[in-house]
Amino acid sequence: MFGERYFATRERLAGLVHGILSLAAETGADPGEPLSHARLESELLAPFTFIACGEVNAGKSTLLNALCGQPLCPTGVLPVTDGFVRYRFGNPEQDTDSAANVEEKFRQLDFLRNHVLIDTPGTNSDAPGQHEMLESLAAEADLVLCVFPVSNPWSAATWDFISRLPAAVLERVVLIIQQADLREEGDLTVIRGHMADLSLKRLGRELPTFAVSGKLACEAARYQSSGFPLLADFISSNICQSAGRRDLLDNWRRHVATSLRLVEDHIDDQNRALNQHGRFIDGIEREIEDMRGQFIARLPRHLENVATVFKTEVAGVSRLLHRRLGAIASILRLFTIDRTGQRMEAVFIERLGQTIDAVAEKDGGEVAEACAEHWRELGGRFENAIGMTLQSAEPIEKTLAASSQRFTRRIGGAAREGIGSLKVRSRLDKDLRARNTALRSFVVMTLILTIAGAVCGALGVPWLPAVSCGLAALFLAGGAVVAWITRRTITRDFRQRLLDTCGAFASTLHGDYEDALRAVFHDYAASLGGPRDHIARGKLAIEPRLKRWQDLFLTLKAIEQEM
Repeated sequence: MFGERYFATRERLAGLVHGILSLAAETGADPGEPLSHARLESELLAPFTFIACGEVNAGKSTLLNALCGQPLCPTGVLPVTDGFVRYRFGNPEQDTDSAANVEEKFRQLDFLRNHVLIDTPGTNSDAPGQHEMLESLAAEADLVLCVFPVSNPWSAATWDFISRLPAAVLERVVLIIQQADLREEGDLTVIRGHMADLSLKRLGRELPTFAVSGKLACEAARYQSSGFPLLADFISSNICQSAGRRDLLDNWRRHVATSLRLVEDHIDDQNRALNQHGRFIDGIEREIEDMRGQFIARLPRHLENVATVFKTEVAGVSRLLHRRLGAIASILRLFTIDRTGQRMEAVFIERLGQTIDAVAEKDGGEVAEACAEHWRELGGRFENAIGMTLQSAEPIEKTLAASSQRFTRRIGGAAREGIGSLKVRSRLDKDLRARNTALRSFVVMTLILTIAGAVCGALGVPWLPAVSCGLAALFLAGGAVVAWITRRTITRDFRQRLLDTCGAFASTLHGDYEDALRAVFHDYAASLGGPRDHIARGKLAIEPRLKRWQDLFLTLKAIEQEM
């Protein structure tokens, strides 16, 4: 394979170009025309083209077969090639006619992946237009192999063809003496000298000349004696070391380096932008935290209102207790289960809870409205800072409404639990049991004395009924006095105990209030999850892109060392 080193470097450079173009498309970078797939195929990956020229039966087809190491071109004793044939790599294999009257033959040979072979009719052909076509194809070829049979190395038709070639094309012309196996080495030396003299006389320069045997080159065992090793070394050197090829690789290397820097700049710009966007959202979250702090800062004032509400409800429930502890009602409850303590606690919890619910609902609405106003103001800032529309997973109004409701439920529930934890009922139940015990004693004595008086009256005892009824009246009056006194005392103590717990209740509610506020603002901050996810996805996308860029950069440095 000729020029393996050059083609290996070229393939790596082409792979590098494909990698850069792919990465540039992902990052939004535009390398421009110097680095494009079309230009890559037409310029860097353009195959090395050989064209074989010479008279009929000079051995052109055999020479091309020897070059590719395969029986590609048909050969024979009689002329076989009567037109221009271009051999390319192709799958599937097929033959087509091009518009330029050149038959295109596509074959699955590895040699043809990097090389194109052009077989031509004889230079001594008189077919119209063939000389012009031959000169045109020779001008496009990378190497022009002018083949002379060893029996006639001074072929006039071929020398005339060479003489008509421009100086630029002559730089790529090589003289091939075919069928060298038919002559001795001494004869070949004379022939080469004769061709060198003829080249100087007709062209003013001595062209490279090689004596080869295409027939022997096709036989592996006799390849070294075919003269082809020298020709192969010359071709490889011409491919790998020619100034044009080196300049082509170096030019593409510079394009690749420039494009890599461009892609790196775009990646850096994207990374900086994402970091800036992240800092912007961090600032927004700090604003939200400051808003929460402002609402917490006004808690003492709100708790003062709660304390006022608490005292108002204490007064109300104390009046209810005072009414419930009336003498008659109290005596009647002696004959039933007394649930006064339970009833007072339930009434107090319910009434205070309803009032706290109203306060919490008002506060929750204020918090939600503040967040909604802040959200509306954020829309324009997001457009300017990030260039994206501020959106959340669901409408912000729905999110804030749900958060406000949870806020109200949490504060209301905390208020009811706080009242229950104060244990105001336990002392009330103890006082009521002591009062009921005292009242029960007076009622029992009143009943006993009344019954005794009735019995004595029935028996006709003259003075005992009056005494018993008088004592019963005294006990009844004593019970009424006890009921009146204990009513005032229990009501006063109950009210005072509730008032004493006001501070503890407010302190308990303070922590729950902060937690409820934190939950509302957490839900609001979570609405920024869309932009956060966008930035996170961008960061995740940049990491593999940076890794790919580093791999491409290291590949470029390895290619530069090879070059």
